[in-house]
Amino acid sequence: MCVPPADWLCCREGSSDRAPLRPGKVSPKLEVPAHIKRPPYADSGMMPDWDPNPQIHDAAGIEKMRAAGRLAAQVLEMAGGMVAPGVTTDEIDRAVHRMVVEAGAYPSPLNYGRFPKSVCTSVNECICHGIPDSRKLRDGDIINIDVTVYLDGYHGDTSRMFYVGSVSPAAKKLCETTKQALNAAIKVCGPGVPVKEIGAAIQAVADKHKYGLVKVFVGHGVGTVFHSWPHVAHHRNNEPGVLQKGMTFTIEPMFTIGRPQERYWADQWTAVTADGSLSAQWEHTLLVTDSGVDILTAYE
Repeated sequence: MCVPPADWLCCREGSSDRAPLRPGKVSPKLEVPAHIKRPPYADSGMMPDWDPNPQIHDAAGIEKMRAAGRLAAQVLEMAGGMVAPGVTTDEIDRAVHRMVVEAGAYPSPLNYGRFPKSVCTSVNECICHGIPDSRKLRDGDIINIDVTVYLDGYHGDTSRMFYVGSVSPAAKKLCETTKQALNAAIKVCGPGVPVKEIGAAIQAVADKHKYGLVKVFVGHGVGTVFHSWPHVAHHRNNEPGVLQKGMTFTIEPMFTIGRPQERYWADQWTAVTADGSLSAQWEHTLLVTDSGVDILTAYE
């Protein structure tokens, strides 16, 4: 895990005049009012083990998951509305934190494994887990904003891509194709469907458009715990298990214009493409129903 050296040159596919991403100044962690219900890691900063059990809910749990997913989608919509040249990702984090807390919820990323912020903001070659900081968004950037809220004991998790000003056609195509892959994966889901079918659907889209497909990060069960079985691989795989009615989980494919291999900054969270090429990600929380899935984090 290392920060790219000062003379490191990125691959600039899809944006010929784009400067490599560099860490900015990270402001102090924001506080959450004492009356708000917290997940188990909130005070300790521990990195919980993945729960080996699927998140399967009764009727009351499903309603709480719907509420958490709805809030996450609303927060993401607000955050995306802030995206513009000159805005810092720290400003987005502050707005997300404020909206989540005012809704009586806890921002799930905050202090998860000592993650210092309330939202992930991943710009350009950042694959995921970008830490909001003082860097100002620039015309032509693309950014993934990843929002998770913990509301009434349940997590809702979603992310999507946003364009900063005028974005290159190559960047737009990458973002829209990654969204297509998420939609293709959602279409195959339903009770009794093997989990591995999700990755196969995503891989088919990546192969068709000749994009790199990040394999090291996966979707996951989500509910009363942040991460649980199943591990939802986004490539062809032989992961065991099938989707079950009442189960909630995420799908969150990540495509790259260049090679999908990652490197980490010294913060041990920020994952960027090793060759500096652009990366895109989209994510929804889903509920398995009698005939398919409901998107709990749907947005307009």
